[in-house]
Amino acid sequence: MTIDFSEYITCLDEGDHEHAEALESSYHEAQRVMSPRGLQNYIEGMRAFCTLGRGQDLVLTYIQEMPGVAKEVGEDIIPDIVEAMMKLSSHTSGSVITLIVANLPLAASRLGDAEVMRSFLKLLHQMTGKAPRGLRPMMENLDELLSKLTLGGLRRWVMWGAQAHQRDLDGQLAYFGLQTESSRSILQSERRGTLFIDNQRKLNFYLRALWARAFFMRPTAGDFESRQGIRPYIEDFQVHVPDAFDPFRGIDGMEVYRATVSHAAAHMVYTREPISAEQLSQAQMRMIELFEDARVEYLAYSEFPGLRKLWLQFFTAEPGEKDELGKPHETMDLMLRTTRAIMDRDYRDELEVINQVADDYYAQLQEDPYNPRMAWMAGVDFYNRIVEIAKIPSVRILSEWPIPYRDDNRYFWEFSENMFESQGVDYMPATHGTVRRHVNIMEFVNEIDSEMTHDNPDEILVLSSELFPYEDDLETTKSWNEAEGVEPISDPYHYNEWDYHVQLARPDWATVIERKQGRGDPEIMDEILTKHKPIASRIRHLIDALQPQGIVRRRGYEEGEELDLNAAIRAMIDIRRGVMPNPRINIRIPRHIRDLSIVLLLDLSESTNEKIGDIAEGEEGYQDQESILDLTRESAGLLSWAIDSIGDNFAVHGFASDGRHDVQYYRFKDFEQTYDDEAKSRMAGMKGGLSTRMGAALRHAGWHLTQQNAQKRLVLLVTDGEPADIDERDPQYLRHDAKKAVEDLAMQGVYTYCLTLDPNADRYVARIFGENGYSIVDNVERLPERLPSVFAALTG
Repeated sequence: MTIDFSEYITCLDEGDHEHAEALESSYHEAQRVMSPRGLQNYIEGMRAFCTLGRGQDLVLTYIQEMPGVAKEVGEDIIPDIVEAMMKLSSHTSGSVITLIVANLPLAASRLGDAEVMRSFLKLLHQMTGKAPRGLRPMMENLDELLSKLTLGGLRRWVMWGAQAHQRDLDGQLAYFGLQTESSRSILQSERRGTLFIDNQRKLNFYLRALWARAFFMRPTAGDFESRQGIRPYIEDFQVHVPDAFDPFRGIDGMEVYRATVSHAAAHMVYTREPISAEQLSQAQMRMIELFEDARVEYLAYSEFPGLRKLWLQFFTAEPGEKDELGKPHETMDLMLRTTRAIMDRDYRDELEVINQVADDYYAQLQEDPYNPRMAWMAGVDFYNRIVEIAKIPSVRILSEWPIPYRDDNRYFWEFSENMFESQGVDYMPATHGTVRRHVNIMEFVNEIDSEMTHDNPDEILVLSSELFPYEDDLETTKSWNEAEGVEPISDPYHYNEWDYHVQLARPDWATVIERKQGRGDPEIMDEILTKHKPIASRIRHLIDALQPQGIVRRRGYEEGEELDLNAAIRAMIDIRRGVMPNPRINIRIPRHIRDLSIVLLLDLSESTNEKIGDIAEGEEGYQDQESILDLTRESAGLLSWAIDSIGDNFAVHGFASDGRHDVQYYRFKDFEQTYDDEAKSRMAGMKGGLSTRMGAALRHAGWHLTQQNAQKRLVLLVTDGEPADIDERDPQYLRHDAKKAVEDLAMQGVYTYCLTLDPNADRYVARIFGENGYSIVDNVERLPERLPSVFAALTG
């Protein structure tokens, strides 16, 4: 089969038979490993690489190497590769991009998973901003690096070199080329014991020999910030294991892998029914998991006795002097000893209650090991006994199971549909959600009095056009939707949240919902210019300085686009006179164009309602005092007027939060919307309330910015305090999450700057936004003046 590539590859020489044969050969190889959708993405990638204008070599390298990448990690990675290379094209040369593409099959074979591969592409993008000269030598040594390092180890090695040689270009070349002692030393310190990718085939044979069936295993990379990887887990009938295991108390890494995959396989083989978590606390769930793990392991080593010895050695191994785990919590120690007592019938614990629990449960296992309620009953009973003799620690301590081979047990838990009534809205069935029903006019009229004004309706009626009451003057008549309806709430946006305790992102942890606040009088925003007339006058000068000048002709250059005739004539006269002429006889014609998108993000938490002034609450004149919210509104109004006058693309958004399930995001003015009475009325009606979950709001603002086609993107955050929310007591947790959000946005090309009104912000704001990423307004009343000047400094 032949295919016409002419419409996809316009950059190759016409009639080049060598290239044509290479295209046909690579396409036939791609057909063997890709679906029709994957093939379409593949040839669309050809078109994208052609538009880069970086030469034929890059296009041909892409065409030849992508089938090998798809064979290793799947065809879904191809659009991500194309996007990543398009981003890198603005930071590095075509030859370096060609070298990266040529090494992608090697990276795919060593990393072994599409998600890990995506993280590798993000690392390359991050490296172009920190150490671009190191990309080429690193790619030339990629085989050695990935044969010794996990992705997390590679990232730490890269970040160390980028920081150590930030301004030393020759040092970057030497470090990333493995030519320095420090480079080799850091490489050696980041090496992990046993890599999964080197032993995946052996583990597949091991499981097939036991249960005569195939188990799908995938590596995960979770040791970006620490050497501790992601805990094993089972999802979508696939076993996810860390991409490397260090030796555990003298037990080889390969033995840890065997124990891990065989334990996960036991769950998949012997778990017949899910376990209900209804009305259970997190501590009770951890206890039940202990007995369910013991049950499936009993069934496994009853069939294959050698597995008992494999698993038991993890409970009998003595910790060494340099054991990083340390002594476990008292309750965790009791759980470990109970597990050992169930598995090892020769072991007798010094605590009689543990021996009794183990004997009772082992007797039940011998009687009916497939009873689905056995682990549930034993776990709850064990919890009731434990609370009498030991203090139950926090959920984080109970979740940090010190034995590395056991998974997180998400596989067998079944969360009840009504569990959110007692445990938080972690689950909402689709059948309980609001239904949108498209109706005709008669159905709409018959239902309009009963459904439309409800705050949480079971169904929303959708009519194809606006319906007005029967009136003569339609210009002054509101539609039924305006008069009786409620403004729609957006679909939920789910974002990861960084947990600094485990150095992992909690997937889809925070939910952002876009909402509408009430409207106000748009004249309030116009009156702001009158109230702050002196400031507005100074802003006008800023506007004149920042407005794009378009094409500007500048004289007095040795090289330029045009010849300056007057200067050329003077030069010829000097030559005739025998005098050295002035060589600056050309004119340059630069184009000054501002290509900027900005989100002004306002913190609208409850603290913004606080009054500014010396009058105490209850005294006369208290209500007339300005609040932080008033100053925030005035600042937003002045800045919006300034940006609108310049012509930059901007949006004004706000946020507040009521726990991680309800981060409320308000869009007062959108990018495509003009700064008119509609936007002004929204801004005039802004209100403060609730808490400040800053990380989720920053991620959502960044998402809006990434939808804009702009060269520069900026989130300008105005806040009066540190990140905080009602469902998180640890003050450091949301700070670290906000810091991670800022770092993630930076990797996407979104710059973040914070203007804070908190006089004590020095304690945390620099760690979140960086040393040059914030300003503190000591005098809150100067906020309307400071905000436009900060914008001018950032974008001028």
